[in-house]
Amino acid sequence: MTVYVADIGFTRVGDHWGKSMSELAFESCKAILERASIKPDALIVSNAYSELTSSQSNLGPLIADKVGLDNVEAFSVESGGASGAVAVHVGTAMLKSGQARSVLIVGVEKMRDIDPTKLVGVQGLATNAEYLQFFGITFASMNALLARLYMTEYSVSRNNLSAFPVISHKNSSTAEHAQFRKKFSSEEISRSEIVSDPIRVLDCPPVGDGAASILLVGNEKLAGDRSIRIAASEATSTAANVFERHRMLHFSSTEAATKRALKTSGKSLSEIDFAEIHDSYSILAALILEAMGLSKSGGACIDAEGGKFDLTGKFPISTFGGMKGRGYPVGAAGIYQFCEAFMQMNGKAGPNQVRKAETCLLQNMSGIDESSYVHILTKSKE
Repeated sequence: MTVYVADIGFTRVGDHWGKSMSELAFESCKAILERASIKPDALIVSNAYSELTSSQSNLGPLIADKVGLDNVEAFSVESGGASGAVAVHVGTAMLKSGQARSVLIVGVEKMRDIDPTKLVGVQGLATNAEYLQFFGITFASMNALLARLYMTEYSVSRNNLSAFPVISHKNSSTAEHAQFRKKFSSEEISRSEIVSDPIRVLDCPPVGDGAASILLVGNEKLAGDRSIRIAASEATSTAANVFERHRMLHFSSTEAATKRALKTSGKSLSEIDFAEIHDSYSILAALILEAMGLSKSGGACIDAEGGKFDLTGKFPISTFGGMKGRGYPVGAAGIYQFCEAFMQMNGKAGPNQVRKAETCLLQNMSGIDESSYVHILTKSKE
């Protein structure tokens, strides 16, 4: 069975002090439900931190009730930064098995309601508590160690690494739903405040609230003219501890998931027109692109500086700013990727529109490549 993304909805990413998690969720999917020809059979909520940030679990029935869906299968999924992609992976499987005809997926996160000092610990929950949290190693510090190793191994400079935030913020500057609509130069990024050397503030993902929703259907007649086909939904995992991996600078999970997705979809990497990647940290963007085979090992930053990944480049990435510029409401981040791809492939991306947008790749991961989910979307029905 073929699965389609039939409709989308989302909120701006940023500070939503006056709205609860369920209110944000409702705002993102209200129009979808009004336009839907049939009531969704299931609701899947993707969220990472609600128990700590909002003192709330059991989000499935809570949000189902808020959006007016009675007597539907409703549950939530959590997989750190990959929560959004996991929800789509599960929803796709439900449709292919015939368990449902349509599935509403809502990604939502309220990050601004928690004390910033506590948030540092919350952000590290995707790492191994026995090895990293126990010793007080933050997630930013792990990325800093990885960045230092990368810079040393491949003779990459601090300014080279800044190429990815430059791309993200350039793209987010013209995205209405983005948290940060401001461009930064490579020098400004490299000189921003140190978080954990060599990682600077502008290398790190921002803290923000947001919700994004998509409607999946398993019938072309229900899909509509705007629908986008999910040609592949693949996932793999690897060793949880980066320092225990045979090659610390190789994202084997992303590499394997990408290869599987390309094989399943019948596409080659050269046929992918653009990608939305898990670029929450500068170093992650570089290693993801190298694992996918879009850059040689140690060469992603130079490729980025040369314009390869710009909106007008050979392989555009993070077309609305990605997790760095658009913002990173963790549980919703993967769903924002689907919404942005949907707009691109329907020619509705405005100033962020890429020249050709017929096939795209979405990559969303948990931790530091501990698990990686790759989806390939195409405009063609079959």
